[in-house]
Amino acid sequence: MPQTWSATGLQSLRRGASLRPRHPFQSLRPVLWTQPLTPRQLQCVQELSSRRLQRMPVQYILGEWDFQGLSLKMVPPVFIPRPETEELVEWVLEEVAQSPCAMGAQGGPLILEVGCGSGAIALSLLSQLPQSRVIAVDKGEAAICLTQENAQRLQLLDRIQIVPLDVTLEGSWAHLLTWGPMDLVVSNPPYIFHRDMEQLAPEIRSYEDPLALDGGEEGMDIITYILALAPWLLKDSGSIFLEVDPRHPELVGSWLQSRPDLSLDLVAVRRDFCGRSRFLHIRRSGAQRGCPADAWPWPLPARVPG
Repeated sequence: MPQTWSATGLQSLRRGASLRPRHPFQSLRPVLWTQPLTPRQLQCVQELSSRRLQRMPVQYILGEWDFQGLSLKMVPPVFIPRPETEELVEWVLEEVAQSPCAMGAQGGPLILEVGCGSGAIALSLLSQLPQSRVIAVDKGEAAICLTQENAQRLQLLDRIQIVPLDVTLEGSWAHLLTWGPMDLVVSNPPYIFHRDMEQLAPEIRSYEDPLALDGGEEGMDIITYILALAPWLLKDSGSIFLEVDPRHPELVGSWLQSRPDLSLDLVAVRRDFCGRSRFLHIRRSGAQRGCPADAWPWPLPARVPG
């Protein structure tokens, strides 16, 4: 692909999906606005257009995408980070700046991300919190490999531990105890109600990993595992930040009321840029559990009470 198209046009397209009001083609040099494409460039455009006509997401077509100012590699079927999730990162950064309790022994927070996908959340937090450390877990091999590659590209491998781990497997959480109590748990978990999966756009249904999307009957399957693990992983006054479905604040609140033993409080709900209740801040209010490594904090309620 010629350098002019690769380094300007495609980069501008990637940046055009962010929340910036700037038109994606305004960054092109004026001389390129009317310059005819070469045969090679035209062939490239036709190939890209053909993939898009097959409903492949633009992020997969381009092979990379911007998130919080970072250029991240994108490959199917790893979940594509959405603009809303940038707001989740911004909320975490705000809370860290305002709360000394979120600072770990090394001057920055120790953060656990559950379901790291491309590494978007973990790597953006690392890049903006220079003293922070992150443990990023995912059960998908493709996600683990992509987070590893993106961390290497951004030269952040020295402050991240990338762990293949399924939090729904009994005893899996014990592997996380060796890093010590966490200051923060952050996750954009699978939260789509199972009955809503068929309503997703073809770009999502045909290309993205359904396991990164389907949250079970009420979209709460992974959310409840994360919440039940928190007392064993979070330090006292540690926080959980979640991206959820707009129906979940009420469901999560009811679930937490049914589990007072967890000592977790839903302290804030924040809306996304479309005005939907999208993000939760849950705080630990009791001392960290001194639980032996072979204990297991299940069984969980099968459904949200009520």
